[in-house]
Amino acid sequence: MNCPACRSLLEERTVEDVKLDVCSQGCGGVWFDQFEFRKFDEPHEEAGTELLDLEAARTRPTGADDRFECPCCDDVVLRRHFFSTKRQVEVDECPSCAGVWLDVGELRDIRSLFPSEEARKQAASEYFDDVFGPDLQSMRAESEGKRNAATRFAHALRFFTPSYWIPGDQEWGAY
Repeated sequence: MNCPACRSLLEERTVEDVKLDVCSQGCGGVWFDQFEFRKFDEPHEEAGTELLDLEAARTRPTGADDRFECPCCDDVVLRRHFFSTKRQVEVDECPSCAGVWLDVGELRDIRSLFPSEEARKQAASEYFDDVFGPDLQSMRAESEGKRNAATRFAHALRFFTPSYWIPGDQEWGAY
């Protein structure tokens, strides 16, 4: 398997019973297959401390426009996004196989962002509330008002409609 960043051959390395692909002869990046990254992303996890000290054997020119192809999937471009709401570290993730590519030093940066998964989720929830909270509250209020009006209307009509015409209350017919 070739490195998505510098095209060097990735070296398979076992870390805490997890087989990872490391670009030890090139840019120093690490490829995590689906769900493997979760075992290494928090500072209290002992797994992966040896990955924090990886160095690039050679540098490669980088730019914000670099797009990498997934080393596992054919013709799939990795999707670049921020790891958290702090918007400090960008990771590359495959939309097909859910693998994650980290450039050299990004694992160390990710581990320094939040002390735990719960803290990261709490920060994401607070960010979501800040961005969408007022709009969601007005939508909930509007929806609640419409539901109350529909309920009043349905209760008013129930005296005019015999129960055998109410869908689901009869044993015959198309309802």
